[in-house]
Parts: sequence; structure tokens; C-alpha cells
Amino acid sequence: MALPDDITLANALADAAGAAIRPFFRAPYDIEAKADASPVTEADRAAELAMRGLLETQRPADGIIGEEFGTVREGASRQWVLDPIDGTRSFIAGRPIFGTLIALMQDGWPILGIIDQPISGERWVGAMGQPTLFNGKPARTRRCRALEGAQLATTSPHLFSAHDGEHYLALAAAVAGDRLGQGPIYGGDCYNYGLLASGHVDIVCETGLKLHDFAALVPVVEGAGGHMCDWSGEPLHEASAGDVIAMGDPARLEDVIGALSHHHD
Repeated sequence: MALPDDITLANALADAAGAAIRPFFRAPYDIEAKADASPVTEADRAAELAMRGLLETQRPADGIIGEEFGTVREGASRQWVLDPIDGTRSFIAGRPIFGTLIALMQDGWPILGIIDQPISGERWVGAMGQPTLFNGKPARTRRCRALEGAQLATTSPHLFSAHDGEHYLALAAAVAGDRLGQGPIYGGDCYNYGLLASGHVDIVCETGLKLHDFAALVPVVEGAGGHMCDWSGEPLHEASAGDVIAMGDPARLEDVIGALSHHHD
């Protein structure tokens, strides 16, 4: 399980990543001069290096799986999974809804996760068996009595394959009911899962996520009273394919999976 020391360290990792990222956000830059190194790649690398440096000092036996610099100590039973900037498009567009993701996995299962937004100063910390904290105070998902009228979020409809997109649209239609004008909210990447943990969003549905995109989300959502799984309802772990559902109210699980499986071929 995640120990208090692990949670303290994870918070320090998020602090270090945020300090590395902030100077690059909305910073003026010369595209011609840096064709090979956009502000996002510079920020990504600086943030991941800062986190990896701390881990090498504090947890030399633990594995590290990072988006930018790959994996070290692959066989370790404890693995830190790092995504310095989840939400590259938002970062480039100056939208403060990207996030730094930090997870600790034990034998392939996420047991600790942080979603950190370093511009707005918002941080969700989830650890197995403990309530999720948002900036130090307990975060709770909200109940959702029916699929119709639920607030659905996904980063972009363009990220679904044609096949997955049909399933997603079937879910969006079931959620919209007669209120098609309301529709889902788009954009947000990991930030949507924080909003779900804090009770502002009911369902997030995505495909094509990598381990570093989803590992940190699971303890945050579940510690706030929500539920996360793949599209067939299986729990998420290191071998999951990357299709994910998060719901604030676990009672809606069968409704969500049922709606996703109804579509016209």
C-alpha cells in the first residue's frame, strides 16, 4: 500500500514538476529558432527530469515509467508512473486545464495518484484506502440518479476511432436524452477526472490512453467515491488497453456499459 512517506514524496514530485512547467506556460517563443523543441517539449522534459532526479535520490530501488525518458528498473514491484504534461494541446493553447500525473503502482496496480494543475494551483491526491484530497480537503463525487441528464466529458471526439466513436456517440445520445443542446464537455484531459472527483462532472469516457495517462486517475476517482474501469467493466492495471470509463456514481456502471454497447453497425 501507499505509505505516508510515499504521499509526501508524491506531493514533492508534483511541486518540482510545477516549478519546472510554469516558466514555459504562455511564454513567448520563436517557432523558427526552436523547430525541434517546442515550449511543451522543453517543459515536459524539465518537469520529468526534476521528478526523476528526486526519485533516484529518495527511492533508488523503485522503478520509473516516464512518458519522456522511458522505463528504468522494469522488474521492480513498485513503479512510479510519470506524465509531466497530460493535455499538450491545452498547454500549447494557453488553457490551464492540462495536468501533471504521478502514480505509484504496486505489482502493476495503481495505489497512489496525483492530478496536479500547476497554474491554477489545484491538486487531487488519491491513495488506496484513503479519501481523496483536493488541496488538502476531502473531495467527493456526486450521486447521479440516471444516465439521462448526466454531465459527460471527454477530451475530444476526434480521438476516437470510427468504431469506438460510434459507441461513444451512443453513450452521448443516452446521456443527452431530449436535451441535445446541452451535450458533453470537450477538452480537459486529466482535469476532467479531477472535476469528476470533486462532484462537478458525472462521467468521463475515453479510449487510446497509455498507462501514464490513466494510472494516476484511478486512486483519485475511487478515493472520492467514484469508479473507474475499462469499457467492459474490468479494473484498470498496467496491461489495460486504454479504453476507460470514470463515473462519479458507481450505481451507473451497468447503464454506461449498456449504452456504450448499443450502436448501429
